[in-house]
Amino acid sequence: MSYTIDRTLSGVSFDEADARTRAALQAHGFGVLTEIDVAATMKKKLDRDMPGYRILGACNPNMAWEAIGMEPKIGAMLPCNVILREVENGIEVSAIDPVASMMAVQNAALPGVAGQVRDMLAKAVAAI
Repeated sequence: MSYTIDRTLSGVSFDEADARTRAALQAHGFGVLTEIDVAATMKKKLDRDMPGYRILGACNPNMAWEAIGMEPKIGAMLPCNVILREVENGIEVSAIDPVASMMAVQNAALPGVAGQVRDMLAKAVAAI
């Protein structure tokens, strides 16, 4: 089982892919709570260069509320990370598959919520 939902964008800049990703996430009910510019961090901390790599922490408040109500410690696995990374043929966008990540949690109620979030993320990634 893959643990990400992926799409590669060709012919767009990293910043354009970022803007399109944020817009698609917002259109599908997600806000971006956190952002980590991994490439800039590696340069600053290790003086190493790498292709563009950014992590966006996406959250749908209603789904997060529901999941936290079912499993209070689930916040350790939130928000849903979406990465953008420069690859040979464009910019790859990968979103976590919440169903795969929730398999480690022993709570029979969570797969339903995780499935809903996966469907929402899949639609967002497809819309980029």
